[in-house]
Amino acid sequence: MQTGLFLRLKHKRQVLNVEWPLAVRLSQNKSRQMDAAGSPQCNAPNLLYSGWINFSGSGGGSGDLNTARFLHQLVLSRVKTESAVEPQLLQDRPDLQQRQTIAVEHEGMGEGMSEVSQQQGRHRIPHSCSQRLRNFVSKMPLVFSVSEICPRKRKPRLVRSIKICLTISPRKSSSKSVSQVQAQATEAMAEPAYTIPVFRQRTAEETEEYQRVSANVGKGLAVIQEELHRMRMATKAQVESLEIEREVKGRMTKRLDLLDEIPKMPDFLVALRPHTVWEKTPVKLFCTVEGNPRPIVKWYKGGVPVDPLNAPGKYKIESKYGVHSLIISRCVVRDTAEYSAVATNQHGTATSKAMVTVKRPSGAAESCQLGLVPHLTEIHASKLEVSLLDRFPVSFGVEGSSISLVSTMVVVPDLPNVPPLAQWYRDDKLLKPSKLVEMAVGGSAARLTLPHLAKDDEGLYTLRIFTKDGTAEHSAYLFVSDAAPSAAGAPGAPMSVKAYDINSDYVLVAWKPPNTVNEAPITGYFVDRCEAGSDTWVQCNDAPVKVCKYPVHGLSMGRSYHFRVRAVNSAGISRPSRKSDKVTAIDAAENERLQVIKIEGKYDIVVKDDELEGYVTIPGEPTDVHASEIFKSYVVLSWKPPSPRGRAPLWYVIDKCLAGTGAWQRMNTAVKLYSPRYPVFDLQDGQKYQFRVYSVNMYGSSEASAPSEPIQKVDQDGVPSAPGQVVATRNTKSSVFVQWEPPKHQKHLMGYYIDGRVVGSKDWFACNHKPFKHTRFVVHGLIPGESYVFRVQAVNVFGLSEESQESSPISVEPALATPSAPFGITMLSCDGSSITLAWKSPKHCGGSKVNAYYIDKRDADTLVWKEVNLTGLTERVCTVDNLTEGNFYEFRVQAGNMAGVGLSSAPSAPMKCVAWTMEEPGPAYDLSFSEVRSHSLVILWKAPVYTGASALTGYFVDMAKKGSSEFVTLNQEAVNHRYLKVTGLEEGETYVFRVRAVNANGVGKASQLSEPVCAKALPGTKEIVAGVDEETGDIYLSLEACEICETSKFVWSKNYKPIGDCPRVAVTAQGRTSRLTFTNPDKDDLGKYSVVVTDTDGVSSSHTLTEDALNTMLELSHAIRHPVIPLKHGLNYEILEKGHVRFWLQAVKLSPSVSYRFIVNDKEVTSGEGHKISHDVATGIIQMTVDHFTRNNEGTYTVQIHDGKAKAQSSLVLVGDVFKVALKEAEFQRKEHIRKQGPHFSEYLYFTVTEDCTVMLACKVANVKKETTFHWFKEDEEIVPETPPNVMSGACALPLPLFSRKDQGVFKAVLSDDRGKDTSTIDISGQVFDDIINAIAKIAGASASDLVLQCTPEGIRLQCYMNYYTEEMKTVWKHKETKIASSEKMRIGGTAEMAWMQICDPSDKEKGHYSIEISDGVKTHTRTFDLSGQAYTDAYEEYLRLKAAAFAEKNRGRVVGGLPDVVTIMEEKSLSLTCTVWGEPTPEVTWFKNEQEVTSTEHTRVVFDGGKFASLVINKVTPDDSGKYSINVRNKYGGEFVEITVSVYKHGEQIPEPKLGHPRMATPAATPATTPMPPKSPAPHSKTPTPTPSKAQTPAPSMKSPTPASTPASTPVPKSPTPTPKSPTPPRSVKSPTPPRFMKSPTPPRK
Repeated sequence: MQTGLFLRLKHKRQVLNVEWPLAVRLSQNKSRQMDAAGSPQCNAPNLLYSGWINFSGSGGGSGDLNTARFLHQLVLSRVKTESAVEPQLLQDRPDLQQRQTIAVEHEGMGEGMSEVSQQQGRHRIPHSCSQRLRNFVSKMPLVFSVSEICPRKRKPRLVRSIKICLTISPRKSSSKSVSQVQAQATEAMAEPAYTIPVFRQRTAEETEEYQRVSANVGKGLAVIQEELHRMRMATKAQVESLEIEREVKGRMTKRLDLLDEIPKMPDFLVALRPHTVWEKTPVKLFCTVEGNPRPIVKWYKGGVPVDPLNAPGKYKIESKYGVHSLIISRCVVRDTAEYSAVATNQHGTATSKAMVTVKRPSGAAESCQLGLVPHLTEIHASKLEVSLLDRFPVSFGVEGSSISLVSTMVVVPDLPNVPPLAQWYRDDKLLKPSKLVEMAVGGSAARLTLPHLAKDDEGLYTLRIFTKDGTAEHSAYLFVSDAAPSAAGAPGAPMSVKAYDINSDYVLVAWKPPNTVNEAPITGYFVDRCEAGSDTWVQCNDAPVKVCKYPVHGLSMGRSYHFRVRAVNSAGISRPSRKSDKVTAIDAAENERLQVIKIEGKYDIVVKDDELEGYVTIPGEPTDVHASEIFKSYVVLSWKPPSPRGRAPLWYVIDKCLAGTGAWQRMNTAVKLYSPRYPVFDLQDGQKYQFRVYSVNMYGSSEASAPSEPIQKVDQDGVPSAPGQVVATRNTKSSVFVQWEPPKHQKHLMGYYIDGRVVGSKDWFACNHKPFKHTRFVVHGLIPGESYVFRVQAVNVFGLSEESQESSPISVEPALATPSAPFGITMLSCDGSSITLAWKSPKHCGGSKVNAYYIDKRDADTLVWKEVNLTGLTERVCTVDNLTEGNFYEFRVQAGNMAGVGLSSAPSAPMKCVAWTMEEPGPAYDLSFSEVRSHSLVILWKAPVYTGASALTGYFVDMAKKGSSEFVTLNQEAVNHRYLKVTGLEEGETYVFRVRAVNANGVGKASQLSEPVCAKALPGTKEIVAGVDEETGDIYLSLEACEICETSKFVWSKNYKPIGDCPRVAVTAQGRTSRLTFTNPDKDDLGKYSVVVTDTDGVSSSHTLTEDALNTMLELSHAIRHPVIPLKHGLNYEILEKGHVRFWLQAVKLSPSVSYRFIVNDKEVTSGEGHKISHDVATGIIQMTVDHFTRNNEGTYTVQIHDGKAKAQSSLVLVGDVFKVALKEAEFQRKEHIRKQGPHFSEYLYFTVTEDCTVMLACKVANVKKETTFHWFKEDEEIVPETPPNVMSGACALPLPLFSRKDQGVFKAVLSDDRGKDTSTIDISGQVFDDIINAIAKIAGASASDLVLQCTPEGIRLQCYMNYYTEEMKTVWKHKETKIASSEKMRIGGTAEMAWMQICDPSDKEKGHYSIEISDGVKTHTRTFDLSGQAYTDAYEEYLRLKAAAFAEKNRGRVVGGLPDVVTIMEEKSLSLTCTVWGEPTPEVTWFKNEQEVTSTEHTRVVFDGGKFASLVINKVTPDDSGKYSINVRNKYGGEFVEITVSVYKHGEQIPEPKLGHPRMATPAATPATTPMPPKSPAPHSKTPTPTPSKAQTPAPSMKSPTPASTPASTPVPKSPTPTPKSPTPPRSVKSPTPPRFMKSPTPPRK
């Protein structure tokens, strides 16, 4: 019986016409009514229909997720299909985005169903509901993409109809069971329905072809409609035939299927067999097992389970259609073992064993180690099984850097000497290894390395690996951006530089222009060349060429060249492009002149045209003179070489003339052209020219060629027109698909540049850096959730076109799809007849909110799934009722969104329906994570549904590292809230968690393990920011999400409890930012706030609002809501020049509309005479200047400011002492102004110290003239310096050398002329004096020499030489770090050149380390000397020697007074020469005359009285007594020799001029024994002068000194440390060689 059924269904606004012309088999079941869902009832007989389904309709409206359930309720059937069918229009249309999913399933699984049929589940048929699809469905064929559920795979194909089997069956209304009805359905549906193959993606070529076909679809609509009708009829007949065949097969196999249901233990139909193989070859073990239920097979090696994961690529386990196999790749000797397959089901176990023996060929040990494997059969690279694992992603590089594209793979067998055959492509062009492209395959990876990136490398890279089953491919785009420009604003480098039309001295170079986004337009290009093997680049063109072609001529024949190009704009020159491939300048016509002649088909004879032409001398003329390249920059002339040509070398000469004039001019007089090409650059704009060419060789010139056609230098095409409409659509979470219409005028189009920018920004960025040839492009590297607009430019040889119109803004979101499968199904409670379930939401929502969940259930011992809910659930918790106690059940869940219903989850573990009666609580559920950071996270969960015998009291949280079973309890005491912050995590480590609930009866069952979470923050993660709105003063918390999608929502919580609709806060979201605003914040709002961004990878953050932070923000909020103009500085005053007083204040910000007023003593002051009031908006300063400040100005000053709504006021009280200070300063400034009208001091007296420690009193003067006088005074006494002051120099100075305390006093400088007088004083006393001393000490201390050792008769002296020394300097001597005070033992003193410290009568106690410290008030200058060891020994010996010498000097004989130098006496007078002598012991005295000893006589008497007075008396002198007399006084320590000149004149003669004698000192005796002097008789005393002792008495500087050798050579050593005393008798000079006044003050008196 055949019939047809047509239904018109209307649900909401969707009209669905369903037509079934079917083969019908009547059933005896009664009709059944619809349930109470409000849908129409169906009283149709219980029929089994088979046929196709045609969807069409009218009306609008969005799709409904529950259409599948609605259809199920309406038709009361189960639709069984093998595949998911997804209709699309043949022509892609972006507006067809809304889709309707009709979910259909088969439920009845009769006993006669095959095993494969039983494994089939619910499938879906997405159906578009858009208006355009409904209008086109009757006219256009549909393309169906099919997702297979069964293991079989089919390729996509275009079908004309869909065949679907439907079963219409009633509810239980008779004694027949549901299983019987299902058996009947199964009987008729045993043959699977017609399936549609998979068609999900198209390659670029397929899409292009697809669009081309779709453009012509309209032409054949009638033909397609007829073909569709014919196929429908054919399908109808086929369905009828299949139904009959299916029913027959079902009846024949029903008995066998019943037998299959009998339990049966495993049995090996085909057992394992042993194998013997060579080393490093693969082996495959296989067996066939039967059993019911189907057995599970596990493999063992020597009793140890085989785990493929432990040795990746080593083992491969397969199970297909009951055949189980184990493949061992690349066997080694240690793989020799007994292998077993163990099959197990609930009825028993069976085992099959086999021995595998791996042999190594004899003598092949070394060769095996070298990789020379003796193969049983040759293995080619294309016979390997290769599976790609990690694939290289879309990559981004920069010019000049390097990058590697790597894909890992598994190769079976993995042979080191037979790697997989891999090929790399760029934009479908096969790449070959070179210096710029490095390829490697091995180590389970294929690698492509680009060591020197350039924009030429940008493109789509494809890895193609040849496998046993064909090829494995993967493609991804590589973007290469411009390197940093050589100058700011300079363009990027050109690319794709190539050479064309190669001749012996000519090459045409072409390239592609760079993209200019924000740079200035390109004005031209420079072309450079260099010879191969050289690094010297030569610029070819003097002026930039404006097109992307340039003819290079003047090359040398036979040489090879490289070329590169640089772009130029107004900002500078770009980096050079990548150099071109090597080009050799050769004669392109040379090969054309060769002819090949075959003889007998075996031999080739090559003949040149020269040999066929005969003997030719003068060549023929060239032909076909024309312009091969015409641009505004240049014209390239081309012609054909002459024929005959001749054997002599040939060159060309060119003439030109203005078109029509005939006035020919020679062009290349200085250059020989060897190529039939010549670029011409010097043509005038707007003029037309003609050209002719001559052929020339050594014999002469040919006739001129025919003139060319008139040629004008002009750009023929220009840039393309702008591309058409740009449409951007979703692609992935970080990319957008952009397509556009091509330009109307393409003009030899090279490609397109795509630019993008963020909505709201003005800066564009380049999406690609190399012209893209197609009109669609995927823009990668975008920020998820951000909105962008795009534009496109067309590119040709003339440059870039105008920009297209901008696309509509689009948010970066994944394309709409169905959600992924839910997971983590867990049981929360059971009461014996129902089970409460919970599950986790899908990891991917498909770009649309998940708004429905559907649950299926089945008995654990069956494969038949049954629906639990017909209406979608919105929560992820569900109680499944009507269960049988004691049975095991499995559950699965599907999620749905706008795109349809997604895949089912994996079946849950079997759950036993037994009532829970334990006293402890059930498991917590829905574990989730928030605020995941590098070292912390927050875990949240929901309370158990089953609470146990008492209320919950808290929770314990356990943690373990992923893969570990050792859990650690994080909280020692149970927490009573449902969250916990976990700290102390290791960055990058992965953890799992579980939660246990606690009540009074104990700790309950642990929750299901959480998903593994990695302790690592999302890139770009930001935290919650607390702030105050500057406009409204609202206090808020804000978060800017680092990732967002269209369906994302910001969920705010307080103490991890969702806030929801709360009057205390308001939540707003704009773009990527959400703000929680407090309406009336107070202490009740304190707490921890958190926010989670849904549909992201865990974007979340938290912030604790403390009382202090809230109070601070409340103060700021009050200030904003009650605005006060903030002041940088309140009202203040300053005294200006001329005594003016300025009152001012400064605000942080002022607007141009500000108003203000000054109030003084409650009276407003306005700008006028004596007052100037003004303000400056830029600086925020408001000021009032008072010209004449007097006592009347005392009082209170106030400024009131109004700026919009804000106000400010500031006051200044200027009374009493404060006013007196201001008034005094104002009067002083007034006087200063008057003073400066005449000569005055611009800088008053100050002091400086020179490098030689001279103190200078200096000042600077101004407004002086030549008549101006300058005087110095000290204590009102004028000082006249040696150098008069020069006032015209602008500076005057008074030197104070050898500065000391005597220079204290008041110094004054007076400057005057007829205009007035000015005075400056400085009081050098107190602190000023100390400052000067410190300044001297700073210079003197820096110049101080190292300590110098000097020995004296009194002791050992340490001396420090410096530029200047005075006792007022802070100088400290130390011995062994102990300060030394001046005493008889340690004497301290100094001179102007040095400071010294003398150790008198030294002993061993004085040994040690000595130092001098000179302090300048800031720094201490220290010099040291180590007086110990040999240094002390040498010094002490020298001291003893000098002491002995001084003692001898003290006690030697000498004349101490009384003798004159010259005596003049008249004859007959008596002469008495008397002197006082001294010596210890008493010296001997001897008189001499003219060096002859004088003896005592009557005439000459010698007297020595008392050992003290010596006399020589001459009675009645005569002229003979004239002469040179001398006295020698000597004892054992030495003596002295004194001479006297005596002149005797006669009476009446003129007294002669006296001739002075020369006193001479006797040499001191070394020892008493060496100078024995006999005693003389004493002479009478005579008052004669005593001669002054000689300087020889002082020790010479050349004496031995223990001064260390380290003393600097430049240290000055005085000739004598003891100045010569002026007194003739220095009684103290023996004890101390230094005058007593120097002991008190080393500063000499000032002259």
